[in-house]
Amino acid sequence: MDAIEKAKNHFEEIIKEQLERIERMKTDYKWIDYNKLKPIIIGVAGGDGIGPYISREAERVMKFLLKEEIEEGKIEIREINGLTIENRVKEGKAVPDAVLKEIKKCHVLLKGPTTTPKRGDKWPNIESANVALRRELDLFANIRPVKVPEKGIDWTIFRENTEGAYILGNRGINVTDELAIDFKVITNPGAERIIRLAFEYAKKNNLDRVTVVTKANVIKATDGKFLEIAKKIAEDYPDIEWDDWFIDIMSAKLLDPARRRNFKVIVLPNLYGDILSDEAAQIQGGVGTAGSANVGKHYAMFEAIHGSATRMVEEGRAEYADPTSLIRAVAMMLNHIGYVEKAKKLDMAIDACQYERKCIITGRSDGATTSQMGDYIIKKLENI
Repeated sequence: MDAIEKAKNHFEEIIKEQLERIERMKTDYKWIDYNKLKPIIIGVAGGDGIGPYISREAERVMKFLLKEEIEEGKIEIREINGLTIENRVKEGKAVPDAVLKEIKKCHVLLKGPTTTPKRGDKWPNIESANVALRRELDLFANIRPVKVPEKGIDWTIFRENTEGAYILGNRGINVTDELAIDFKVITNPGAERIIRLAFEYAKKNNLDRVTVVTKANVIKATDGKFLEIAKKIAEDYPDIEWDDWFIDIMSAKLLDPARRRNFKVIVLPNLYGDILSDEAAQIQGGVGTAGSANVGKHYAMFEAIHGSATRMVEEGRAEYADPTSLIRAVAMMLNHIGYVEKAKKLDMAIDACQYERKCIITGRSDGATTSQMGDYIIKKLENI
């Protein structure tokens, strides 16, 4: 079979899978109701690299806040083992079957960073565990809040999680030794649910602006579809102003003090959302300061937005990793499952620690340790 025929068969398989996925999305209406669950089961997966170090502190803070609920049987916390790069490579899967089975027994997951090998690494080329979990659990919305009050910044970024350039990131094809092609997917139901979620969030929080980000002037089919769907959905929300920007100029405008104050809710496809939310987190103080929610109708996953920092482990510095991002994700998780006041309390404690700067993480021995930061946040919680 020649190269073109192989490529055609490969593409046909992908198209069939995506058409089947569209039909599944069309029939999935029901959202989980956490108020009806007893207990709410929270899984904790440490991941690898610095993941187990920061997860330990995030879990400790979470257990401190939920002490009564755990004792009363309203909350159950389960340890999820096996999401390490070593085990994933051994099983030859982004998420081993046994691990995925345990995760699906939980309602929400607090997940530490996981290593995704890149070309030249010592590890085989294995899919991102994050991408796999978002797909398997249908966690279509990645929600990342960024706040810098003194700069007038209060953004909530809605990044589509299950389509775009990432969902088929390991399904590209080397047609010949000289030609490689990757695939990008945008579907009507996939775009509709993330865009509508962003508008609903704006409506519920009395925010009067939603910004849609694409590169529809160049990527005309997929990004063009995303933008067209946004235009239609915006008609259902006449009290909310909406605008659209291209990803390149939007990246610049986030750095423009005169314009960035105007942005409130931002919704965008997967790849652009990854880039823009990291830039936004850096403006806030670094990727170590921002948490991330991955939300679907039946499951939710909360994590730090940074990676596993394997170099810190290799250099013996893992005990100095900053747990703030993952602890911030705990606050997002508490808010998601209905413990709004506890979430606000934790956010206040983290903010106080960041502004006081009495416990400073540098990632090295000249700064605080991971556990010292956990202690400091818990001490703040005791006094709020």
